Amino acid sequence: MLDSTASLQDLIDAQPDLVSYFRNETQAPHSRNRPGPSPVPAEFTNWRDEQRAWRETAVLFDQSHHMPELFLKGPDALKLLMKLGINGFSNFGPGKAKQYIACNPQGQVIGESVLQYLAEDSFELVSGMHLQDWVHYNAVTGGYDVTVTRDYQTSANSEGRTFFRFGMDGPNAETIFQSVVEGTAPDIKFFNTAKVRIAGCEVMALRHGMAGHKGVELSGPYADGAKVRAALLEAGRAHGLKQAGRLAYFSTPSEGGWLAYPVSAVYTSPDLRGFREWLPATSWAGQAQLSGSYVGTSIEDYYLTPYDMGLGRLIRFDHDFVGRAALEAMEKAPKRHKVTLVWNKADVAAIQTSLYQPGTPCKYLEMPVASYGFPQADVVLDGAGRRIGMSGFCGYSGNEAEQLSIAVVDESHAEPGTQVTIVWGEPDGGTAKPQVERHRQIEVRATVAPAPYAIAVQQMKKSGIGRTAA
Repeated sequence: MLDSTASLQDLIDAQPDLVSYFRNETQAPHSRNRPGPSPVPAEFTNWRDEQRAWRETAVLFDQSHHMPELFLKGPDALKLLMKLGINGFSNFGPGKAKQYIACNPQGQVIGESVLQYLAEDSFELVSGMHLQDWVHYNAVTGGYDVTVTRDYQTSANSEGRTFFRFGMDGPNAETIFQSVVEGTAPDIKFFNTAKVRIAGCEVMALRHGMAGHKGVELSGPYADGAKVRAALLEAGRAHGLKQAGRLAYFSTPSEGGWLAYPVSAVYTSPDLRGFREWLPATSWAGQAQLSGSYVGTSIEDYYLTPYDMGLGRLIRFDHDFVGRAALEAMEKAPKRHKVTLVWNKADVAAIQTSLYQPGTPCKYLEMPVASYGFPQADVVLDGAGRRIGMSGFCGYSGNEAEQLSIAVVDESHAEPGTQVTIVWGEPDGGTAKPQVERHRQIEVRATVAPAPYAIAVQQMKKSGIGRTAA
């Protein structure tokens, strides 16, 4: 048993098999994977209607409690972010935001976050705890003239959150935003920000949508959150605005194609030993909770590159950053691809039917979010039974009436329409995780589709092609 002062490196040194440890011994740090009460209810009405709201009317998510934040200020703040980030920064200035990615020297992803340029020498990182830890470490050890302020998620924050954060999306979201803002609402470009007033409170609005609409994230002092929410609900009453709980919120990646929180590539690189010795064993990196049918021989088997995650378009080789040489070498090499897997409906039904049959059932397929780890990794096979990828973020979309998962597969099997097989359930009856009951594995047929799936489906409908078959 490690003491409270142990580092991540101490934890790694104490484990002969890190994969087995993360598959059996840890409790995931993310609120979605933790039992017990939460400030945000599982449902406000029911998750089916709440899912439909982001497609048909408008939905309001409370993101105030599960997203950590890091604030970076000082004359060297941008210099630090550029040294760690694979992104381009040539047109980055106050009022803009970006999906910020950092890698280890081997070009494998440490983490991602939403980076907001608040003002001169002032930045905010929203979500992405692994990346925030990496930025914090470099800020305090790299000789940079910056200050770091952390605002941890509610479950790890005894002092209470500093800011509220609400996400509003759906076809009516823009109409509601225009009507609730005092005065003339600004026309905010995608991933840009503007300050507005709602219910007499100053609010930061970030244009950010997940469903193909003009969505917006709203943040401000936590004490103002109740007033702003009440104003949004009142303005949205005539436009079908629904509050959504945890179940609907955490089911969004299945439609949206977001590969959230992959295994952070920090455990093995010799260059990161200092970081591991600085990082507590109780950090998120020390609490990964691997699940699924894939069992890697090494923790490195779970690492992903930006190309694997469909983020290669964000890389800019116009500045020096950690991992640049490795990513340049990968640029023209064969790559894995992020895809959506559309599960065969008969096989999904067979999983559910097994609950009503004698003997050991299949792993329970929870709705609307079936992934039961942090992260999930299920084996994906080709027609000859060869492993060609990993699948995770499995969930049900009521908008598409489909069981979907997000996968990273070999280039040869990434074409939409390709038939593959997912192995659902863990080997040997399941691991020791408390949320994993005794079960048996089953092979599920699936069809490769684009990621994000929902946008692709809408485009296909407009062109008359129809849906991807399952």
